[in-house]
Amino acid sequence: MNRFYQLTATRLDGQLIPMSDYAGKLVLVVNTASHCGFTPQYAGLEALYKKYADQGLVVLGFPCNQFGQQEPGSADDISRTCYINYGVSFPMFEKVQVNGAAAHPVFRYLKDALPGVLGGRIKWNFTKFLIGRDGKPLKRFAPLTTPEKMEAAIKAALEI
Repeated sequence: MNRFYQLTATRLDGQLIPMSDYAGKLVLVVNTASHCGFTPQYAGLEALYKKYADQGLVVLGFPCNQFGQQEPGSADDISRTCYINYGVSFPMFEKVQVNGAAAHPVFRYLKDALPGVLGGRIKWNFTKFLIGRDGKPLKRFAPLTTPEKMEAAIKAALEI
């Protein structure tokens, strides 16, 4: 079994989810924040999710407070921002760390597989990782890369 599928994460509602639940899907993992200049990307991520979910895309949001303390709230606060302000319907997980010794295993794995310009670190909120249907990381996108600019890569990966 692919390493990604051996990992787990806890959703905002407290439910532990094995990544193997997403086997066979194209997965977009994003570290998010509710009070960031990139927060409006939630709308674009939701649009991609709605447009391609029937073809196998799933977006997984992982709130993170490591960059400028831009995700200070509780799970309820995060839910309100995501679901009420942006209409997010894709799975959102509990707040995690993405860098350092306490980095969540999902992000440790993804950073090792796709290091990026800072090597084994994530630069800022809304760094995105595209994972193939086989669980192998395909591409890393910078925070500045909008969901709309990722659509061609998502379409291509869905057609593989």
